[in-house]
Amino acid sequence: MTGGAVAAVGAAVMLSLPQAWAADTNLSLSGGADGSSKATGTSYGNVKDGDAGTYWAPGSATGYVSVKWSSATSVSSVVIKQASGGGSITAWRLLNGDSGAVLTSGSGSPSTINFTATSLKKVTLDITGASAAPRIAEFETYSGGSSNPTPGPTTGGPTGTPTPGPTGAPGTPTGAWPSSQGNVSISGTVSVSGTFDGGMKTYCCIGDGGQSESQDPMFKIANGGTLQNVILGSPAGDGVHCEGTCTLRNVWWNDIGEDAATFKGTGGGTSYVIGGGARSGSDKTFQHNGNGTVSISGFYLKGSGKLYRACGNCSSSYTRHVKVDNVLLDDIDMVVGINSNWNDTATITRVTVVGSATVCGKYKGVAKGSEPSYLGEGWNDANCKVNRSDVTFR
Repeated sequence: MTGGAVAAVGAAVMLSLPQAWAADTNLSLSGGADGSSKATGTSYGNVKDGDAGTYWAPGSATGYVSVKWSSATSVSSVVIKQASGGGSITAWRLLNGDSGAVLTSGSGSPSTINFTATSLKKVTLDITGASAAPRIAEFETYSGGSSNPTPGPTTGGPTGTPTPGPTGAPGTPTGAWPSSQGNVSISGTVSVSGTFDGGMKTYCCIGDGGQSESQDPMFKIANGGTLQNVILGSPAGDGVHCEGTCTLRNVWWNDIGEDAATFKGTGGGTSYVIGGGARSGSDKTFQHNGNGTVSISGFYLKGSGKLYRACGNCSSSYTRHVKVDNVLLDDIDMVVGINSNWNDTATITRVTVVGSATVCGKYKGVAKGSEPSYLGEGWNDANCKVNRSDVTFR
């Protein structure tokens, strides 16, 4: 069944579309891999197999891994996905593997890395500092020259998406909302395995648009799955559920309803929200019930309580992490809410807030059945890794 033939999707339909339907092609899938060393039981090829459940780790705290091709390939963006259980990266470089030239470098754990488009046969992630051997689950590469086979919104006008960045990475959010490329009627939860590209169509509708926690999600994403180029109409039930790690790329919520997305995976690793936007929420936008990390970049939010909340009274308590970068937030109460007593962390950079908001709210997490207490706002401390210069209020 092709995307163009989809008119209605019933309950519990499994959608697993081939890679060719993806708007942003992960070039690593067609390449090879090598590196400096590998820990027992790991493989270089694990970083480009499309499976977030496998990983490469160096034989010591530092080392490098490369993705390579038989002919020159234009690359302008890299997405690094880490598996849980490894060391924390403190310093890294991205190299042109052909010449050894440094494309870009940074400190802390890399996620989405943008750089000037470069034609090369090999690109290398060189880990120069880490607390212990890190685990790299996926080393995705993208080219700014690839195209979207399904027409999507244009940029720059009133119906545009964020200012374009390299393919596979978000640009700077502008507050513009995309125009729908058509409507798809669904009657129940759509289960997604692999990559599902919605072609910027509006999927509608389930639920009642209220705050009930018992509503079904519109999309349920299997571990390692990707949902991209989708507009969720209203009502959207409980939005999107990620059962493990997932990637939400260029996903838009016309009305948040209960939550836009809930991250439920308990196997560690990182889930990604790349680009997209949401509006008309009253409480949380992204709810983190499982463990691991949620990375949010290039996102636009208009009218909501919080961009992100680490669950403070779920049935299981975890240490959770969130990374927020390059987002535009208008009319919200709080950027992130975390539980400091469970050692949650929030790393926040390049945030623009229209109006006023608490940036990093710290709570005391409690057992299910009780309500977490608010402890106050944190700046540049063990839990809230954010400086005042990282946030612009306007």
